[in-house]
Order: sequence, then C-alpha cells, then structure tokens
Amino acid sequence: MDINVKKDLEEIEDLEINLEIINKPTALEIIANGIRHCILIGISIITFFPFLWMISSALKTKDEVFNFPPVLIPAVPQWNDFIQVFKEAPFAVYLGNSFFVASIEVIFQIISAAMIAYALTQFKFKGKKILFAVVMGTYMLPSAVTYVPCYMILADINLIDTLTGLIISNLANVFGIFLIRQAFMQIDRSLVEAARMDGASHLKILLKIMFPLTKPTFITFGLISFVTYYNEYMYPSLITKSPEKFLVSAGLRQFFIQGGAYGIKWPEIMAASTLTVLPLLILFLIAQKWFMQGVNDSDVKG
Repeated sequence: MDINVKKDLEEIEDLEINLEIINKPTALEIIANGIRHCILIGISIITFFPFLWMISSALKTKDEVFNFPPVLIPAVPQWNDFIQVFKEAPFAVYLGNSFFVASIEVIFQIISAAMIAYALTQFKFKGKKILFAVVMGTYMLPSAVTYVPCYMILADINLIDTLTGLIISNLANVFGIFLIRQAFMQIDRSLVEAARMDGASHLKILLKIMFPLTKPTFITFGLISFVTYYNEYMYPSLITKSPEKFLVSAGLRQFFIQGGAYGIKWPEIMAASTLTVLPLLILFLIAQKWFMQGVNDSDVKG
C-alpha cells in the first residue's frame, strides 16, 4: 500500500516537473514579451504626455511656459491660475451645463436603445432585417448633415438657445442600438423563454434578465455617449447663443478668445483645459472595469 502511494507521489512530482518545463517560456517568447511591453509603455507615455504637459503648464508662470529649453516641473506651482479661471469666466456654469445635458441625453439614449434593441432581438416581424439595415444606414450620415434640419425644427418650436433644445436633439443613438443589440444577442434564449412561461412581461424581462446580464455594455455605452456629448462643440455652438447656456467646449473657446488668446494668459488656458478634462478622466478611472468588460461582451454576432 505504502509502495503504491510512494509511486503515485513520484508520478505526480514528475508530472509537475514536466508541466513546469512545458510552461517555461522560451528565450524567443521572453524577448517578444519584452518588446511588446516596451512598445506599450512607449505608446502610454506618448498618449499621457500631452495631458501631463497641460497640467504642468497650468502650474507655471507665463515666462516658464515659453522658456527654452522647456521645463516639466515649475519652480513654484501657481495654483492661483485655477482660481482665476472661475473668477474671470462662469466656468462652473459651463461645467454644470455640460454635465446636465450629457447626463439627461445618456439616460434617454440608454432607455430608447434598450427598447429598440429588445424589439430587434426578441420580436419576430416582417422586415426586421431591413429595419435594422435602415437604422444602421443612418449611422453613415455625417452629423453635420442634420444640423440645419434640426435648427429649423427647434426654431419652429422656439427651443433655440435652450438646453432643452440640445437635449431633445439627441434622444436616440444608433451606435447604442447596435452595441446593446449585440449584447442582447449573447443572452441564452432559454432564459427569456423560461421567464415568459412564468408570465413575465416584456418590461420585466428587460429589467430583470436582459439588463443585469449586459450591465457592462450599458455602462460602456453610457460612458462613451457621455464623453461624446460632454465634449461636443459644433452643434451646441449653433443652438446656444447666450453665455449662460454654453457647454464647456464653447465656454472654453470663449474664455480663450476673451482672456487668453494670442498667448496672453496661457497658464490660465491650460488650467481651464485641465478642469475640462479632469472629470472625464476620473469618470473613466471609476468605470474602466465595466468598460473593458462591456467591450468584450459586445462581440459582433449575427
């Protein structure tokens, strides 16, 4: 009995040694991994450096900004530039407008995209594929093509120069419909059929089954959509005329023209730009886990 146990232990040890030999990376794999990591680190530095330089410039004096050779770390950080931004322009209003408009638009877009995606994946009706093709076809239209028609409609209903006009212009999102549809198609239909047999309504199936299983995709779409409309410049500039209705992109341009153009106050411009970007960076850091999972869950299918 003891001899058999000893043999078994020896076989297990031999197997573990063999597995270690098999799993041990070769010299070529080590070199390839090293090159890949160096490339990724290089790309990360190139990507992050403009943001780092923006923060550095926001903390410099005007002379330090134009010094040559340039210096990354200022001699004495000028935190007062961030305070001056709020004193010289209603920057808090710009940020508040952008957060409000982007948040409301994202909420409505998630609701509409979820309902349309549910209908396209769970209902059977004639022309469903044609309808989906038409919906996706609109995604190929440049957004600038819709500016004039939207402006005329908003002018007819007296919503020019209002945040409401901006919001109702973006209540649906074709990309969101596509992304959520792909996520819904990954769900096992047997779960939906079982819920229907138990008497669950379509709304209950959507809220209790579809949404929990695809929550990362919803978060991914919400994050992408929020960043898009938070940063939007052209269309809001066309619709809004009053400074108190400006979104942060238009407000930043206004601040640049009135107080910082032609190199007059570059540190303050960099401070304003930092305040504009920082909320998005924090938002992404909070939601990055769900963002990456949502991208992986929304593979193209069917």
